[in-house]
Amino acid sequence: MSLALATRSRGVLRYSPWDGVLIGLSGVYAALLLWTPSSPLIAIGLWWTANTVAHTFIHTPFFHSRAANRAFALYLSALMGFPQGVWRARHLRHHRGDDRPTRWTQDIAIETGVVIGLWLAMLTFSPWFFLTVYLPGYVAGLGLCQLQGHFEHAGGTTSHYGWIYNFVFFNDGYHVEHHRRPGEHWTRLPMSADPNAQRSRWPPVLRWLSGINLEMLERIALRSALLQRYMLASHERAFRKLLANVPRASRVTIVGGGLFPRTALILRRLLPDAALSIVDAEPQHLEIASRFFEQVGSEDPALPKHGGIELRHQFFDARSTEDADVVVVPLSFIGDRRALYEAPPARTVLVHDWLWHTHGGGVRVSWLLLKRLNLVTR
Repeated sequence: MSLALATRSRGVLRYSPWDGVLIGLSGVYAALLLWTPSSPLIAIGLWWTANTVAHTFIHTPFFHSRAANRAFALYLSALMGFPQGVWRARHLRHHRGDDRPTRWTQDIAIETGVVIGLWLAMLTFSPWFFLTVYLPGYVAGLGLCQLQGHFEHAGGTTSHYGWIYNFVFFNDGYHVEHHRRPGEHWTRLPMSADPNAQRSRWPPVLRWLSGINLEMLERIALRSALLQRYMLASHERAFRKLLANVPRASRVTIVGGGLFPRTALILRRLLPDAALSIVDAEPQHLEIASRFFEQVGSEDPALPKHGGIELRHQFFDARSTEDADVVVVPLSFIGDRRALYEAPPARTVLVHDWLWHTHGGGVRVSWLLLKRLNLVTR
């Protein structure tokens, strides 16, 4: 085989033609910076470039030619405003668990010179742009990178298998797999997905949202009379519509009715003759709920304690059968939600669900709360 043919057969790219997509997109980002620069573009572009193009380039340098790889590292340094060699050294130490300081090399010195030269040029010829557009975007981008790195490893290295994130970030979500085989090309990471890997439904930069749960939001409602009035009004409209289509209920079980027991408050008014039971696995929630009914119960000696509401401390099993005409299940239900739809535990089940999860008959509770109330019958 001739030298020319051998060169053509192996190509310019060392690992995969798909790396050309990353190179091309980095060029698109550079063109956008020149065409319409803005702080959000700089922030998002720095964050995206560092965690896709620059990160992949660290583990699998794109080109056969060493000179081409050095030139591309200089280009990335100017594009991100951060020496690629420093990023590479820090990241590889992270994989090794090595906390020694970065060694100063000739490549890093040249890349640092390119970044400083670019910054000085912007400061000289366009100081207002540099101080009010570039620097704020640059700092925000570094913040996003810090957030990304923190939540990729907070509580242990964690993967995210959502297809949107992995499409946009070139399989960066396969982070457990990447740490096990750092030299594996990004196109092959899905093939080594670990079913036992620690995972999150949130991509890294949004993983802090997992700390915001429905219970926390319920506690916020407890402190706001305005929120309570809104939640009562929106939920009551939904219950009125659905209850008009079901047989009269004499026994109602409300699952997870603690904290702010709006369902019990509403149904006591809409179904005054029905016996209501609140079932909650948390005794503290039942204690809080009881405070909403004790005053009413004390006004009528004929009513049981808690204003005619039975409070039951137990875990509700979706696959059990409840001795009730109607069962109401909250959005925060912990259990097999699918079983509620496939084998309803009572004649009528009203299931709070996300607005986009339609099942059976149902109505919207609130656009603001992103909730709907689904009606399921046997």
